[in-house]
Amino acid sequence: MAVKPDIPRGQVATIPPPQAAPVLEPPPSVDEWPRWGITHTEFSADNSGGEISDAAAHVLSRVPMLQNQHIMGWGASNPEPEPGKNDFRDLDRRIQFMARSKAIPIVTLCCAPDWMKGGTSGRTDWTQLETAPRREHFDDYAKLAATVAKRYPTVKHYMVWNELKGFWNQAQNRWDIEGYTELYNKVYDALKAVNKDIKVGGPYVSVGSSSTANGRTSEIQGPWGIVDQRDLDAVSYWIKNKKGADFIIVDGASVTKEAGAYPDEFTALGKFGAITKWLREKSGDLPVWWAEWYVEPNSRDWAEDRRIAVQTAAMMEFASSGATTSLYWSPQRKDTGGDQEECQGCLWHPSSGAELPMAGIMSGFVKWFPADVKLETVTSSDPKVRVLAQARQLVMVNTTNAAVTTTVDGKQFQLKPYEVKWSARDGA
Repeated sequence: MAVKPDIPRGQVATIPPPQAAPVLEPPPSVDEWPRWGITHTEFSADNSGGEISDAAAHVLSRVPMLQNQHIMGWGASNPEPEPGKNDFRDLDRRIQFMARSKAIPIVTLCCAPDWMKGGTSGRTDWTQLETAPRREHFDDYAKLAATVAKRYPTVKHYMVWNELKGFWNQAQNRWDIEGYTELYNKVYDALKAVNKDIKVGGPYVSVGSSSTANGRTSEIQGPWGIVDQRDLDAVSYWIKNKKGADFIIVDGASVTKEAGAYPDEFTALGKFGAITKWLREKSGDLPVWWAEWYVEPNSRDWAEDRRIAVQTAAMMEFASSGATTSLYWSPQRKDTGGDQEECQGCLWHPSSGAELPMAGIMSGFVKWFPADVKLETVTSSDPKVRVLAQARQLVMVNTTNAAVTTTVDGKQFQLKPYEVKWSARDGA
């Protein structure tokens, strides 16, 4: 689901002299956990510099939100090309941008240097980015995690690994969740030894679904499809065998594995809510984090208004089902110097830093629907319009490609096809 760095195979690492850790402003103090945020990918505002970077930082900083970065890949170079020799230049730059844009920072502990997974020390083979570290190097990876935590003391939330990459047991046709959990427990101990207040979560399973059961059984199914029980089994094992956890992480798509074989895109979003509720019950009500979420078929032929409508409805589903955190996988593109290139779903224009529509949606949800906000039941006279409301504000989304007139909260509204509309409530 993620884009790998565009770096040649077998690149020889240039390890800089040891550098002092960056001096970072503490993250903003917030009364309520923002719930919403982004994951930086290969291209982000720190790559652009100058006015573009400043403009993008302004877009993100209007309301403090969560920002997440991986330690290797997705914008960061190999953090330890040789044992004991670190290169944090890219990670420093990305973490500094997060601080400049008033983020509440999150770090994903993925992926592993080549020498930890059978590769050559001093070289980085980016085609092997998704290979897991070997068991004999689990302690080395935990040590690297502790080094990262010491370098960035303002980062207090860590996700361990990404989508169980490299942990598939081909012989048994299931996840090697035992191996992952062993790695997780070592990293958990290492991070807590640095600072007991650091929050740690796993197992970051990508939860897939199919359109029909085909003879299979699952603990979770609905009109949107049936969840792969192997993914749920992996989560259940981790819950029972983890050393400890401050939150539980999954990701997934509303689209089923069979391309196009799912109900309409809005009904399909029910998968997110069903999984969230299952996770809360299964884990003893650990905070549920969605590290990534996707709503669009691989064809990616939707117009921007339709895409934003479905993404907004997905965020409504996360809020109403009680998800604590939802991170938007940023689809930013490289600045090519042009004015017209498309950047579907992006938050800012890659050539100017100007705000794009999804950034406004994100800021609105960060401001009005933090994790602890009390939701209120508000309905639409036309069921084609979905509503999410709290005491002071509501947001509506037209789920059709036709104009709709509806009454919501005692007021009449007209919504264009796939329009998202915000409205202050009486007395706000």
